Amino acid sequence: MSSDWKVEIVQCGDLVQDDDEVTPPGEAERRWNRYVELADSVTGSEGPSGVAAIVSSLKAEEDYGAYQAAHAALGRFPHSDLGQGVAEASRGLISIPQDQSGNVLLILTRSGPAAVHAFNEAMQAVDPDVRGSVRELVESHESEEWLSEGGAQNVLLLPGLNLES
Repeated sequence: MSSDWKVEIVQCGDLVQDDDEVTPPGEAERRWNRYVELADSVTGSEGPSGVAAIVSSLKAEEDYGAYQAAHAALGRFPHSDLGQGVAEASRGLISIPQDQSGNVLLILTRSGPAAVHAFNEAMQAVDPDVRGSVRELVESHESEEWLSEGGAQNVLLLPGLNLES
């Protein structure tokens, strides 16, 4: 897929919300349909930058079911690409709605050790301030519903990874 796909999925992911009174009629449905079409077209060969684009596209509070296609698309990536891509999208991860970041992190942890390892490794190259914000996000999700189950806890951003520097 082209880089145009990555730009378009991020743009279309900004789904029109019910209280929007500015968007022209029909635009909300067009954007929703295009978003699902783009997410459904993902093969998993788009690499870590494809994962990062999908994560960055999860901007809306209410997705009206569209993001299910994005979550399914994340599952089609090789685990190492998934982990690296989520790390590449770390700035986006801390700015998207809490439920979306929790869902992404849960998908990551459920994908297994290769995805988690790739994420933890790639996070070492991320700006320390962003790393700290991601650590806070992970801790928040571990104390609440998204990462509260045993297998999802204490696997992301382990202190032994020297992520504080």
